[in-house]
Amino acid sequence: MSEKRSAWEIVQTARDPKRTTAQYMIKYIFDDFMEMHGDKLFADDAAVIGGIGYLDGIPVTVVGQEKGADLREKVTRNFGCANPEGYRKSLRLMRQAEKFHRPVICIVDTQGAFCGIGAEERGMGEALARNLLELSRLKTPVIGLFIGEGGSGGAIALAVADRLAMLENAVYSILSPEGFSSILWKDSSQAAEAAELMRMTAAEVKELGFIDDVIPEPEGGAQSDDKGKFARIVKKYLADAVRELQKEPIDKLLEKRYEKIRSFGQDAVKE
Repeated sequence: MSEKRSAWEIVQTARDPKRTTAQYMIKYIFDDFMEMHGDKLFADDAAVIGGIGYLDGIPVTVVGQEKGADLREKVTRNFGCANPEGYRKSLRLMRQAEKFHRPVICIVDTQGAFCGIGAEERGMGEALARNLLELSRLKTPVIGLFIGEGGSGGAIALAVADRLAMLENAVYSILSPEGFSSILWKDSSQAAEAAELMRMTAAEVKELGFIDDVIPEPEGGAQSDDKGKFARIVKKYLADAVRELQKEPIDKLLEKRYEKIRSFGQDAVKE
């Protein structure tokens, strides 16, 4: 997509009910995908899909936030807003990947972690923090891909990665434009103006240095993908990234990941 679009227009594209979901990407990118369920502590969270598959012949672990394709499924999957057990399920699978030296692919698409009373009672804050800690030192390559919304800690908990990319019409921010507008101006109706100030589009986030790559989308966005044609472009990007990262000695990989994480805070202090 080549035309210049406002941040608010991009937000609307990322939120499109027909937007490409994690399920779709998994279908066209990974072969022989076998889904795994449960966190072995409390329950299985339908907002997070996790399992094992092959990426261009390479065995990988895949974790994705899933909003659902229709209204019934969206309700079942809590509109992609995971409970603590969703993040604990993802961590269980990522630890398993580390044990068997499988690269991890995280597909991010959430407006944020679920903020219900039950989620707080079951330790949402701990679950998010634990993912951040464990991903920062996971001894296997980690690649993150934002395909739609990337909101707050719910997104960051799957976005500590050696390589982080966003689709052209994905967004990444600390909260929604409506929430930002409500806090700053006490008026959620100014969300469009807030979106411009937040620098949340893929191009802006890359300019800030928080992601590595932006993957251009076809005309009409990723949701206009014709029988997986665009998904196969994403597949090549992921496969190339995995092969490149697998060449790195694990100690060097972890050192680079650490320096990458540290650089974010240092840049903020300089500003």
